[in-house]
Amino acid sequence: MTLEKKIRRLASEAKQAARTLALASTDEKNGALLKMADALEARRDYLIRENKKDLKEAQAKNYPKALVDRLTLTDARIDNMIKCLQETAQLNDPVGEVLRTFERPNGLKIEKVRTPIGVIGIIYESRPNVTSDCIGLCLKSGNAVVLKGGKEAVYSNRAIFKVLKESLKETPLPREAIQLLESTDRKAVHVLLKQNDLVDLIVPRGGEGLIRFVSENSIIPVVKHYKGVCHVYVGEHADLNMAHRISLNAKLQRPGVCNAMETLLVHKDVAPRFLPVLINELQNAGVEIRGCPGTRRLVSKNVKRATSADWPQEYLDLILAVKVVDSLEAAIEHINTYGSGHSDTIVTDNKEEARKFLSSVDSACVYVNASTRFTDGYEFGFGAEIGISTDKLHARGPMALEELTTYKYLIYGTGQIRE
Repeated sequence: MTLEKKIRRLASEAKQAARTLALASTDEKNGALLKMADALEARRDYLIRENKKDLKEAQAKNYPKALVDRLTLTDARIDNMIKCLQETAQLNDPVGEVLRTFERPNGLKIEKVRTPIGVIGIIYESRPNVTSDCIGLCLKSGNAVVLKGGKEAVYSNRAIFKVLKESLKETPLPREAIQLLESTDRKAVHVLLKQNDLVDLIVPRGGEGLIRFVSENSIIPVVKHYKGVCHVYVGEHADLNMAHRISLNAKLQRPGVCNAMETLLVHKDVAPRFLPVLINELQNAGVEIRGCPGTRRLVSKNVKRATSADWPQEYLDLILAVKVVDSLEAAIEHINTYGSGHSDTIVTDNKEEARKFLSSVDSACVYVNASTRFTDGYEFGFGAEIGISTDKLHARGPMALEELTTYKYLIYGTGQIRE
């Protein structure tokens, strides 16, 4: 069977299964998610064993440290996969929710009701937990899913998928509702992106290169974020101890993810007190600092000169761009110019300053006095996420159950005809 025929078959099976899945009850879907969680627990050793095969390949190919971190399955990360499935089962089922009801003067009664999108294609890199999270969210929202993971996680993705698919045998849900495209041939992505009669939405998760490739080659609608250039702005009215903790967390807690801080902006009035201490601690943690002239005047030791290429850069690594700014307005202008519309935060005790930042920064998630690391479906209480969208249509920010639905209108008449 040719690659194209194989992909057509998988997508066709998913489309057929989606019609059945759309009719499944909430209890049936929740029961399946809990079965999946139990299966991951029971096969934990198998999952870690298969993941080690990917890690061995990563070591042989000298993959970057940040990528290896995203690739690694630990007991704690398997715990989180299990917890995500269990918590997704506890969330409200969006399918069938009536968003609006109204009646026209002619007596027609109209309901706007949430429905599944249909078949979701997810193309992702490195993180094996995406396999489990996306399957859980798609099933709960009544969608079939076709997964295409990266070659760097082929053993891990296959193992997780196998465990979850086998668990569906004990449920009334169609097993064909979850599909994994195992081919590592780059052509497979090209073929999947042309199945617009079978797949309703594509969600790419990975680096900017992957997302641009998918966006430029897909004839299926794509929800995306190209990169996460996230900012922390320390304002002139900031609690500097709070700003210190937030800045360290936003950069160091997990630097290889899209909601980590990539640029630190600091008001000129607090920079002399704030930056020397913070930069010293960041450097001790292994962070390379790339600073503007104002930053380098305050801290000259081991601070590289920032260039224009640094401000829009997503490092996904222990590298941080730092800039001293003259005002709140300058910080907002910098973020809206160089940011990616992902997540940005201000540290301030001034309510008016906070209000202006919230209303002026054009990003999916805008914070006051909190780390950007909270931009995450699980942290928002959504159970998990399909991805984080920096688009403005149809979803923005963490994409979870509601964002995996569309709607239709149900119209009840009593014999009306249009004159």
